[in-house]
Amino acid sequence: MKDYLPHSLSIVVPVYNAEDSLPLLVNRLQPVLDSLRLPYEIIFINDGSHDSSWEVILELANDYSFVRGINLMRNYGQHNAILCGIRAAHHEVIITMDDDLQHPPEEIPNFLNKLAEGYDVVYGIPRKLPHVWWRNFTSLIAKRLLSMIIGLKTVREIGSYRALRTDLRRAFENYRNPGIIVDALLAWGTTRFASIPVDEAPREQGVSNYNFFKLLSLVFLILTGYSTMPLRVASLLGFGLTAFGLVTFFYVLFVSITQGSLPGFPFLASVILLFSGTQLFALGIFGEYLARIFDRSMDRPAYMIDTETPSR
Repeated sequence: MKDYLPHSLSIVVPVYNAEDSLPLLVNRLQPVLDSLRLPYEIIFINDGSHDSSWEVILELANDYSFVRGINLMRNYGQHNAILCGIRAAHHEVIITMDDDLQHPPEEIPNFLNKLAEGYDVVYGIPRKLPHVWWRNFTSLIAKRLLSMIIGLKTVREIGSYRALRTDLRRAFENYRNPGIIVDALLAWGTTRFASIPVDEAPREQGVSNYNFFKLLSLVFLILTGYSTMPLRVASLLGFGLTAFGLVTFFYVLFVSITQGSLPGFPFLASVILLFSGTQLFALGIFGEYLARIFDRSMDRPAYMIDTETPSR
């Protein structure tokens, strides 16, 4: 039985240097959305592109009444741009997707059918990962780590191709912080997550803006921005090494009593290196959390809007 049938639809697309793919994306989206017979809009959020993406968005908004454009003041990041689009959406259900034609619009009806089963968020998980092996591996770790941290028991992997109920934005309407993971914010408002398999296409235009260091930075943001797990790891390491230190002390004491001599310099040096390395590791974790606290204390906005296309 269908528990949730949407009456209108917003498509949110963060845009970064995608001037060539945007017209193609609109051409792919329009027939799919028309076939649903629902009121809809397409919102392009220009996230500080260096090419002519904003000019292309303006042309599309002029040609199509259902296209809206938001131009951010600078590049804030994909999740920040998505948050901007979620807050700007007018309709009942939001579909977020990339600007590079890797997310096939033809899958949108499947998202809505899954939402109709009573879920609040539905992810599109690619049947086959389209990137190089290191990108696939790092991305997989980040997604599964985030899924575990925010407590998603029904979804092991997440992605940027997702459908969600617009009402969920009430759970984070007052959130102000530049370090954003949209999926963590969605988990503040619901536990009803699901996923569907999709055929993700190879990238047709441009190159990916995510490199190894950006993905690694995302992992650190997930760990220290939305979880206390590293602090607990540091505490467990401290407890374990304290126990190790006690055992070492009694071992040295035993050797000095029974043999009349203490272990040599290599043993002492290895113990010092072990303890000092662990202390630096723990201090690094504390530093990451202090950096997050510092960011939040500055009350920096997640994004700033420069201009928008006129309402029609």
